[in-house]
Amino acid sequence: MTGVHGPALARLALPDDAAGRLGAYLDRLAAWSARVNLTGATDPETRVERLVAEVLPALGWLEGPSLLDVGSGNGSPGLVLALLRPDLRATLLEPRAKRWAFLREAARDTGRSDIQVLRERHDQYSGPPATTVTLRALALPLADLSSAVAASGRLLVFGGAPRPEPPFRLEAEAPLPRSRLHVFRRERST
Repeated sequence: MTGVHGPALARLALPDDAAGRLGAYLDRLAAWSARVNLTGATDPETRVERLVAEVLPALGWLEGPSLLDVGSGNGSPGLVLALLRPDLRATLLEPRAKRWAFLREAARDTGRSDIQVLRERHDQYSGPPATTVTLRALALPLADLSSAVAASGRLLVFGGAPRPEPPFRLEAEAPLPRSRLHVFRRERST
């Protein structure tokens, strides 16, 4: 594997195609971060650790064929999960223009031009509910996301300590290298 992120990605023992896509994403992120504040991770090792390794435990919690990432920012976790699982139909929501432009370019650079990148907030999203919705570094009431999560779908919250509230129930919590993953199941309406 080539590129400045290759050695750090190789330690994660990812399939070559996934590592190649992630390397292209991280290279683009490093280039953009010189002009736009996308991440505090300033070296390849830290970018791989914080943006990729931190997301890997969520792979086992992905539900169904679709992923919606709210507040995608620098692409982690939504773009990273989509690069690891090319079978997912992924939509990334990012209202800030420069970050939205970065995400569009990163998706193209990684060969995932099928990823939909919308310049919208969660409360503007009118697309179909996703079977998995991800959220990182945003303090939103869970109920605000209920229309975005399909019935019986999952909401994966990275960090924070959100309280369960209808229509969500806490299904699991898992430690991450620097925080926690909170897994919620959206209950079916009766």
